[in-house]
Amino acid sequence: MQNRKLKIWTVPNVLSFIRILLIPVCVVLYLKAETARDYIVTGAVLAASCITDMFDGMIARKFNLITKVGQFLDPVADKGTQFAMIICLAVKRPVLWSIIPLFVIKECFQFFVGLYHYRRGKMLNGALFIGKISTTVLFLAMIALIVFPQIPQWGVTLITVVCLGLLIASFVGYILAYYGKNKKIYDIE
Repeated sequence: MQNRKLKIWTVPNVLSFIRILLIPVCVVLYLKAETARDYIVTGAVLAASCITDMFDGMIARKFNLITKVGQFLDPVADKGTQFAMIICLAVKRPVLWSIIPLFVIKECFQFFVGLYHYRRGKMLNGALFIGKISTTVLFLAMIALIVFPQIPQWGVTLITVVCLGLLIASFVGYILAYYGKNKKIYDIE
C-alpha cells in the first residue's frame, strides 16, 4: 500500500494535480478581469500552468517517474485547461467558438480510439510532434489573447485560423498514427 501511495504522489503527478486545480482559478480570474493588471495576472497563472505541464513530463522521463496515474492526469489537465479557457475566451471573442467543435471531436476521437486500443493491449508511444506543436501554439494563443485583450478582430481571426489549422493537422496525424499505413501504436508490455 505504501509503494502504491508513492506512485500516486510523485512530483510530476502533483504538478498535474496543481494544473487541474488551476483550471477554475484561471476561469474565475478571466471572467472577472476588468483591468490590464487583471488580464496580466490571469495570463501569468495560465502561463504557470503551461510551464508546469512542460516540467512534469521532463521530470517524469528523467527520473523514471512515469505512472499510470500521471498518464491519465497529464492529458486531463491539458485538455481541461484548453477547453475551459477556449470557452472563456469565446465568450468575449465569438470567432473562437469555431474552435470548440473541432477540439471536442478531436479529443473524443483520441480518447475513444485510445481506449479501444488500450483494451486490446496497444497504445501510442506518447504524444505526436504535431500534437505537441498544436498544444503549444494553442496555449500561447490563449495567453496572448488574455494578456492583450485589445488585439483587433482581424488579429483574433488570424489566431483562430492558425489554431484551427494546427488542430486539423494534429487530428489527421492522430488518425494516421492509429490507422495509417505506418501506424505508431505498440504492444503494452
